[in-house]
Amino acid sequence: MKTFILFVVLALCAGFSRAQTGALAAPGFHHLHLNSVDPEAAIPFYIEHFPSTSKATFAGLPALKAGKVWVLFTKVGKPAAIEPQTAYWHFGWNVPDSRKNRDLYRQRKDPNLRPLYTGDGDQTVDVSSDTWPGAAGTLGRTRPQIAEAKAQGIQPTRTGGFAYLNGPDRALVEYAGNYPPVERFNHVHMYQEHPVCAQLWYQKHLLSAPRQGAPPLGPEITERNCKVPAAEKGWPGLEREGLIRAPAGGVLFDDVAMNWYVQQDSKPLAPTRGHLMDHVGLSVTNLDAWIAKLQKEGVKFLGKTYKVGESRAIMIEGPSREAIELVEIR
Repeated sequence: MKTFILFVVLALCAGFSRAQTGALAAPGFHHLHLNSVDPEAAIPFYIEHFPSTSKATFAGLPALKAGKVWVLFTKVGKPAAIEPQTAYWHFGWNVPDSRKNRDLYRQRKDPNLRPLYTGDGDQTVDVSSDTWPGAAGTLGRTRPQIAEAKAQGIQPTRTGGFAYLNGPDRALVEYAGNYPPVERFNHVHMYQEHPVCAQLWYQKHLLSAPRQGAPPLGPEITERNCKVPAAEKGWPGLEREGLIRAPAGGVLFDDVAMNWYVQQDSKPLAPTRGHLMDHVGLSVTNLDAWIAKLQKEGVKFLGKTYKVGESRAIMIEGPSREAIELVEIR
């Protein structure tokens, strides 16, 4: 009888504890926060290039509304830093047909197109589908894979593909297709010191799901064995010397991906606060429960709670010094 009573008491205590912390679900993707010298000029650029978006405000800040996602702007007195490199690299939209977007942008007075090097000397293209398709499960080809493509007569697909724009405040903006039926804000692309370890961190601490194509992390993957050596550089890429695409990883919050490649050199990634891409915001329904969870797990906090409009928020730091804001949205 005493054993039964003790079991009931323990069960009630456990239930009370869960009620206090809430049944935590993965956060939603709330916003990307940019530092801009002129938000009132930047916002029309995004509306012109991505007409599904609209001008708005959030918590008194100028904003771009992109479906459920906000792009928030803080006005700053001088151009925000883009160097040294931080964990945040670029952000972008999925579009129904990236080649149609490219053709439309070409017709404008300032097309803002960023060329992609193909790995064949100084040859460039404006959209990835105008060069060899990717190989070995990546979006690019290494030198040996380019040689293989040439030897086998592999041709560009001329369909969809990814491409980039020079955005306001020196932002790098990606548009990719084909992803019908409508365009949508799709991702924030990052660098991580150790991508598999970062994915493990996000799944453990923020309860995120792996994005499509990210490595499945079974129980055998731990903090002790998650570091994977960097692969060869490949093309197409924004730099003539190419881009390291593996190891890679990523997670999903709602339908927005946070993708990442391994950092491209040995220089430490800088903290993101004060840079152009200052932080991302994730929405939670019980901020106190999340704070308790993350404190228990030893996650680094970048300050105490503060007000965001009528809501509360707190800032934490991710595995490569990226700032992540948790905003309580009830």
